[in-house]
Amino acid sequence: MGGFMRTYKIAVIPGDGIGTEVITAGCEVLDAAAAAFGFQLDFEHFDWGSDYYRRTGKMMPDDGVERLRSFDAIYFGAVGDPHIPDAVTLWGLRLAICQGLDQYANVRPTRLLPGLTGPLRPELGAEIDWVIVRENSEGEYAGIGGRAHPGLPLEVGMDVAVFTRGGVERICRFACDLARSRPRKKLTIVTKSNAQRHGMVFWDDICRRVIADYSDLEVDWMLVDAMTTRMVLKPGTIDTVLATNLHADILSDLASAVAGSLGIGATANLDPSRSGPSMFEPIHGSAFDITGKGIANPIGSFWTAALMLEHFGEADAAGNIMQAIETTTRDGRILPPDLGGTARTSEVTRRMLDAMEKARAAA
Repeated sequence: MGGFMRTYKIAVIPGDGIGTEVITAGCEVLDAAAAAFGFQLDFEHFDWGSDYYRRTGKMMPDDGVERLRSFDAIYFGAVGDPHIPDAVTLWGLRLAICQGLDQYANVRPTRLLPGLTGPLRPELGAEIDWVIVRENSEGEYAGIGGRAHPGLPLEVGMDVAVFTRGGVERICRFACDLARSRPRKKLTIVTKSNAQRHGMVFWDDICRRVIADYSDLEVDWMLVDAMTTRMVLKPGTIDTVLATNLHADILSDLASAVAGSLGIGATANLDPSRSGPSMFEPIHGSAFDITGKGIANPIGSFWTAALMLEHFGEADAAGNIMQAIETTTRDGRILPPDLGGTARTSEVTRRMLDAMEKARAAA
């Protein structure tokens, strides 16, 4: 009598620009991993994004977040359109999903993949092995604020950074647990409390209370501006990083840049309670300058796919994808233009599938 095959329901939202291209490639890789490791992925595709906005005046339906709740995960491409204000596209789709599903922990791993040459000296680039934890539900992106006196000389716009005790405590505890799970057990907490004397001082106070429960961790503190120079000049002194919504947004893009390209960056937007689906996305954005040219770098979407499989507990399948990524970059013959190659998205994808198959055969 046969058992039931493990099945995961995935909402696929390619979104805008190259999102469609890299997510299509990622789904191919995910399908191959599922077939090889004995589970099933049930994809449902949603056409939400800027084209949907042009048709309907909304980035997604009013019940979009509720429709996503029944899925095990969301595989997201990119959002942004040169003809629609970013405040409309971002808040109408990605942030609406992250906040609506309380995906409060944004996790971005960064390594210099084998064979790649980043902008740092080789010995410094080789030291990059970071995970940046970004508070993903409040802070500077809480959406609290407004405008007054529109059109008048004294018109004003205001955004309020919101830090709650519960919000800071849960993200700090998540970061501590993640740092504890890594070999170095080292956490750097990023702040700007020398200049932002209310919200960021509050952030510091709550973090100090949480880390008191983690005496096994090595914890240090950095002002965000100093953190940028440390990432470039002393990358080997960094392991796990905790920062606010805005600060981590900026630092994680810098992290991908020093690791070779924004095209390889991967992100998990997690609800650690697992009461709803988490969302997994490459970080490169919609990249309309290369949309439709078939040269988008899909490696970020592959790494993102591996993060999603790890979240499901499919560690062997995730490892197969990561091993194939490293084989592809180490070999260096089939790489997209942003990594110094000439290969098309489809060629990189075929190379990945071949590397996955060979890695399984050699295991």
